[in-house]
Amino acid sequence: MPGKLKIFLGYAPGVGKAKVMVEEARRRKARGEDCIVAILSEEDRLIVNADLNSGLDYVQPLSFEYGGKTRSEINIPAILQRHPNTVLIDNLGHANVPGSAHAYRWQDAEEILHSGINVIATMNVESLESLNDDIFEITGKEVKDVVPDRMFHQADEVELVDLTPQALRNRVKRGEIVPTEQIDKALLGYFSEAVLNALREMAMREVARRVDEDLIAWRRQQRIARPWQTSDKILICISPTQSSLRVIRRGWRIGRKMQGEVRAVYVEEPKLPETSKKILEDDFKLCERLGIPTEILQGEPADAIIKYVQENNVSQIILGHSERTKIQEFLKGSLMLEIAKQLKTVDILVVAIDQRM
Repeated sequence: MPGKLKIFLGYAPGVGKAKVMVEEARRRKARGEDCIVAILSEEDRLIVNADLNSGLDYVQPLSFEYGGKTRSEINIPAILQRHPNTVLIDNLGHANVPGSAHAYRWQDAEEILHSGINVIATMNVESLESLNDDIFEITGKEVKDVVPDRMFHQADEVELVDLTPQALRNRVKRGEIVPTEQIDKALLGYFSEAVLNALREMAMREVARRVDEDLIAWRRQQRIARPWQTSDKILICISPTQSSLRVIRRGWRIGRKMQGEVRAVYVEEPKLPETSKKILEDDFKLCERLGIPTEILQGEPADAIIKYVQENNVSQIILGHSERTKIQEFLKGSLMLEIAKQLKTVDILVVAIDQRM
């Protein structure tokens, strides 16, 4: 039987996720559980030891020389050999150094969970893969090391670690979060009050959605009728364009918000250039990570999509802005307009072009 996963979610670095995680482990240890620390950042480890004198055992991490520095990664073999009740893992979104057992720390956590060991972990809301575009718009920061949403939503428990933006900014001013020479820049950028408020609201919404999901699961378990009669069916139209990943993520987010069923289709095109093939490959990989069923259709794009929508009772279509030139639009027509003419009772959302392109 796999272990259970508990995630402490924060909206920004410095809110106190690691400290709360260790406090949880100390309570479990007092109840007789064997709890060990798999990995903590150096800063968090110093703070935790000073504040709590945790008394928890640390598994010696593996050391790697990378980029002229010594890096520490989770020692999975040592953890599996000891096989404790619970393991603490800081920062699920961390990218491991080359040579590690897995590319990402969340994959380390999955292996430990599959061995029957419970995991308590931390992560920031910016690490959620489907939020990638929204995080960039708010912070101007592109987060490349992400955690699949499925792991977050399949966690047995998620708890928000909250702190007011004013209190977090005070920590920054005291030099507890960033180096002294970076404080002024941080307070005007990522740690500005506006950005922190937006990130905090985003984290609260994610936890609120988790509560809704748990309630729905409980209703189903108890065979209590849901308060709505039908669910929306959202169709994402994939195309080999520069904004396609943004379209997929936005469609998935809309589906989660509406508690609807999300699917994706691609109308096959002959003689695609290699660059377009690579984009499509990335599109299908993202759909797989997000758990979105995909299907390849044949025929003229508009006709194929219209037929699929009618046969599958789709209520909303998500597609990206056309990258055709005006001449191409004149000769081939607009896909969105063709679909809209035929499907007057279906909502169509055109996702804005990615500003990073």
